[in-house]
Amino acid sequence: MTDGERRQSAKGSVPQVGPAQARPAAERMDAARPWGAPPSQQSKLPEQATTAQPARRWRGSTLASIAFAALLLAGVLIPAYQDLSSPGAWTYWKEFFGSPSMTSSVVTMADGRKALAIDGRIGPASASWFRERLDAAGLNSGDLVFLSSPGGSLDQGLIMGAVVRARGLTTVVGRIDSSGRSQPARCASACVFVFAGGKVREAMPRSMLGVHQFSSTGAKGEESAGDLVSRTQRTTGIILDYMTKMGVSPSIMQAMTASKDIRWLTEKEAFEMNLVTARYAGS
Repeated sequence: MTDGERRQSAKGSVPQVGPAQARPAAERMDAARPWGAPPSQQSKLPEQATTAQPARRWRGSTLASIAFAALLLAGVLIPAYQDLSSPGAWTYWKEFFGSPSMTSSVVTMADGRKALAIDGRIGPASASWFRERLDAAGLNSGDLVFLSSPGGSLDQGLIMGAVVRARGLTTVVGRIDSSGRSQPARCASACVFVFAGGKVREAMPRSMLGVHQFSSTGAKGEESAGDLVSRTQRTTGIILDYMTKMGVSPSIMQAMTASKDIRWLTEKEAFEMNLVTARYAGS
């Protein structure tokens, strides 16, 4: 082999520098990093440039969300304030969370039946209060509700009567004294609707039921005379429908409409109207 051939052979044996070996040292270090390792500072720069715009969009969407939530909250709070600012609403919440217009006591009768005795005027929150007292007393179908009340809110009395019927309770006009014994009492006006809700309605000797004419009245200047008459007729229709569903004769409406003053029914009248369905079984 000549000297020129030897030199040519020696040149061919020198390893060639490939693309991987030609890369910069920083890129070779990045390639050697394990999975999940952060890239070099140079590779971060393009990503930072592309994420700057979405960050601004995110801040804009956040401000829009806050503004929308504020508008939504205002739409809820303003009507709520308007509702609570009415005198009727404040009266309701004052009674519901403050001092109820009625009182109650729970006793067990001599025949083993449990009884809830309620006393006082039927106020704007009495129906909710009454449900709570029934739940706390744990009365079952056939147990007693003693009523002693001059009346009060018409709509609350209707609701209370419906609750009594739904639970299958027996109603009695009477009260419970400090010794736990039942005593005669009076139940008038809206209280009669609570009494009518009883699945069985017992008449206690010397107790009394009083009815009168119901009318609807509004604030001065709010309604015309014709509107008041129309609303009174609707109220009368509601009362008649309720009494009929409870099994009371429609003839009770004649007694109610006879006078605006309380008319105390005789025991005979109460039985004839089917307002009373049985005699008091207690002692």
